[in-house]
Amino acid sequence: MRLMARKKNRKLKEKKPPLGYRLGQRLHSAGTFGRGAVRDPSSLPAQAHGFFRSWFRKIWSVRGGGLYSVGYALTFIWLEASTLADELASSDGIGDFLRSQLFEFFTRFAVESFINMGLAFAWPMYIVRLAPPYGAIGLGLAFVLFPLLLKKPIEKWLFGDEPPVIKEKEA
Repeated sequence: MRLMARKKNRKLKEKKPPLGYRLGQRLHSAGTFGRGAVRDPSSLPAQAHGFFRSWFRKIWSVRGGGLYSVGYALTFIWLEASTLADELASSDGIGDFLRSQLFEFFTRFAVESFINMGLAFAWPMYIVRLAPPYGAIGLGLAFVLFPLLLKKPIEKWLFGDEPPVIKEKEA
């Protein structure tokens, strides 16, 4: 009986496209973004908004769709921007940066991205340590008020262009 239920559940789950297809889609998106940047730089904010929204939609789904998701995303963006700024500031100039440190930059940036991902998981710690005990009180209030005030507008922004999902009733 359990085996039949497992097989039925596997059929109901959406199958992920193959890795090569997904990689090709991302490369195509990056190429489109690059072409847009060269041909029409004024289109970059709209394209960046689309990329950010799809990235944030994934974070929202994986991290639970609440204040923790928002805090994780904001912390990760802050840490990545800080890392990028530090890397650019440590180079002698843009030309030197592009010539000699490009490969080293990407490898170091990739490693630091994993570190930043781990640090972003602990984002509530940053808030609590910000101004004890007010940071802890503020964090508690944020967890109480977020579902009441901000969750619906964020979900509307993230999922407003998708048709509503209708769940099938189990037999």
